[in-house]
Amino acid sequence: MRAVGIVDGEHYPDVVRSALAELPYEFVGVILVGGTEKLRGAPDYGVPIVEEPGDAEIVVDLSDEPVLTPELRLALASRFLALGLPYVGADFRFDPPTFHPFELPSIAVIGTGKRVGKTAVAGHVARLLARERSVVVVAMGRGGPAEPELVATPPTLDDLLALARSGRHAASDHLETAVLARVPTIGCRRAGGGMAGAPFASNVLEGARLAATLSPDVVVFDGSGAAIPPIATSARILVAHDLTGLNAYRALVSDLVLKPGEDFSLRLRATGPLEGRVAVFTAGPAATEHLAADVVHVSHNLARRDLLADELACVDADTYLVELKAAAIDVVAEHALARGARVVFADNEVVAAGIDEKILALVPQVVRA
Repeated sequence: MRAVGIVDGEHYPDVVRSALAELPYEFVGVILVGGTEKLRGAPDYGVPIVEEPGDAEIVVDLSDEPVLTPELRLALASRFLALGLPYVGADFRFDPPTFHPFELPSIAVIGTGKRVGKTAVAGHVARLLARERSVVVVAMGRGGPAEPELVATPPTLDDLLALARSGRHAASDHLETAVLARVPTIGCRRAGGGMAGAPFASNVLEGARLAATLSPDVVVFDGSGAAIPPIATSARILVAHDLTGLNAYRALVSDLVLKPGEDFSLRLRATGPLEGRVAVFTAGPAATEHLAADVVHVSHNLARRDLLADELACVDADTYLVELKAAAIDVVAEHALARGARVVFADNEVVAAGIDEKILALVPQVVRA
């Protein structure tokens, strides 16, 4: 396998030459990343010193501290993974995620973890595109179904309660998107996630095939946490607070990077009337001051089932405004209905100037008009 080495001037060149000869690769060059302590003039590594990997098939890191800190190594790994090259060292290896071909125009929305606004952005993208195009969303989640599940019409509260009572996760991302974006949505599952975003196991490829049978104009793939849908989409949007580490890889393989708080903000929007005293339940630090309602309680503990039970015991409200996440259905909705209260779903509305134009610019030309 043709390789390019990563070397530094803190090693004597003859030590590096010996290592290059011992390793089971055909080295076509080395990239000198810094350090001068052990160098006397121009170093001879037995292969050319290069700036780029050229036709190498793998990148082999023979550098070390202090020239390459862990942070700098991950930045280098991001650069080469984005080129499709594995990046290996003495005791580590990063492989680029595999992306399967997909024949339809498509956009993936990916993130760097939970609670960054990724699903809200995916829903916004779907609604925006659905104004003039047929759109299908393929969403993957940790609580998704065993087989790809098409949700052709928005589920009602009763539908979600029935799912929860059957043992299903009734607030999975695909159900949230189907309810709020009101477009056909296919639910998929994934388990595990690598540092570069590859899931250990998923049925997203099968979900993509199901989406293709519907012949939409464009398919929106919604990632899960920091995991990336394993599909070679036409474009990607990254929603990220932090671009350090291997998040830099996610940025390099994306066409648009949106930072919460800088490029957009989220605003809770009630999908129904807020009558009487209102209790608000969210999974994040959503503001409620703009709501035209008598808000008597605000909870950010939807993802904290251990805290919800004690909290709910103290709530007295006529309407429960609930984000469709975590324990929204099986805990909060069940509690509200048992007390004779109303349940209204809350959407996370994306607020940003000029964001729609940036999204539309990513749509493949064949469906842009």
